[in-house]
Amino acid sequence: MFFQLRQIAFLLTFTVSGVVLFAQNEVIGIPKNAEERARALEDKKTKMPREMNGVGIEENLGRSVDLNLEFVSEGGRLKKLGDFFASGRPIVLNLVYYKCPMLCNLTLNAQVSVLKELAWTPGKEFDVVTISIDPTETIEMAENKKAAYISNFDRPVGRGWHFLADHSGNVKKLAEQVGFRYNYDPAQQQYAHSAAIIVLTPTGMVSRYLYGIKFKERDLRLALTEASENKFGMSFEKLMLMCYHYDPSAKSYVLMATNVMRLGGLLVVLVLGTYLFRLWRQEFLARDTRGGSSTTFASGISTSESHTS
Repeated sequence: MFFQLRQIAFLLTFTVSGVVLFAQNEVIGIPKNAEERARALEDKKTKMPREMNGVGIEENLGRSVDLNLEFVSEGGRLKKLGDFFASGRPIVLNLVYYKCPMLCNLTLNAQVSVLKELAWTPGKEFDVVTISIDPTETIEMAENKKAAYISNFDRPVGRGWHFLADHSGNVKKLAEQVGFRYNYDPAQQQYAHSAAIIVLTPTGMVSRYLYGIKFKERDLRLALTEASENKFGMSFEKLMLMCYHYDPSAKSYVLMATNVMRLGGLLVVLVLGTYLFRLWRQEFLARDTRGGSSTTFASGISTSESHTS
């Protein structure tokens, strides 16, 4: 029995050690080969064009947006931003412009791709709000853009994804509140801006920023779980958040070695405890069975002797 126990303990320790080493490799969040590291260093040395000065994301985590800001919604109706939070669901916000020749389309394409991978649906577990940063763009342009993008889905996402136009310069105010910095380049007649989506809580508070032109399904799922404020059940994702943590340097959710070690240690204790309990129970039942047989045998002798006498 003790030999088997040592074998199981060794295997569990080996397994947990492997998981911890994997977690430590994942948590670093830096390029994994020399070529990518060299490229990253070179990018840092590259000077930004003049029109990109002041452009970027200032993370205003925990800041609440003004839900009274009005925008032009579908059908040309004015709606307050708060109307899109009435459902009590988290919001994925993206600030783009519909005539953008490249970056906005790449961001929206990436968003479509990750939404297709996601098991949840806009309008059920969360909502998406897309607003143009160009005050000259009309609601007709927004509706055309919406029609083009939702046609790529095999799920009814139309009611959960809203494309809005600006009203009275409110998009500039909203952009300031969420830290989305952009500039207009009159020579190119284009806006210089970053590629990012912003996840807001059901109360309109900034919860998470996801960057780039390719989003991980895991990152969006965990960001929505964080932002949900326990409004709807995501038990598995909440368990994942015990192991994953958002790393600003990696701009992604990465495994936390310390949490994995804690869970691994807990797993070892539970498995060994269960195995020891089963061994103890089997031995207890075997001992009880042997004791019962002896009693029966002794009782039989006593009865036989009494009958003979």
